[in-house]
Amino acid sequence: MNAQFQSTWENYASAWKVDTKEEKLALFHQSLAPECTYRDPLIVAEGWDALAMHMLEFHNMIPGGHFVTREFKAHNSRSIAEWDMCAGDGSIVGIGISYGEYNSKGLLVSMTGFFETPTSG
Repeated sequence: MNAQFQSTWENYASAWKVDTKEEKLALFHQSLAPECTYRDPLIVAEGWDALAMHMLEFHNMIPGGHFVTREFKAHNSRSIAEWDMCAGDGSIVGIGISYGEYNSKGLLVSMTGFFETPTSG
């Protein structure tokens, strides 16, 4: 089951890298329950449309931005992933950890990201 969760996680992570809403939704079909909830220190996005919009905003802030999973562990329909946030040129611009919860079909229903937020000036 761990391999299935990791495959699902990587499909979800790939959705952060693709450029269009349509490409993101295609990956969501493979990895996310429609009623999923995404949380990080800056936003809560409920459902595919809200998450896709957040991902598109992320691309406006970091063109070509994406995530590379460094370590993944799963058990009991839960996972944790350590990742690098990368710019379009592959340089690392941040690090973090995400926690995932999966439904009985192996799709993510909840994703929570933990990372340092930028400090204002």
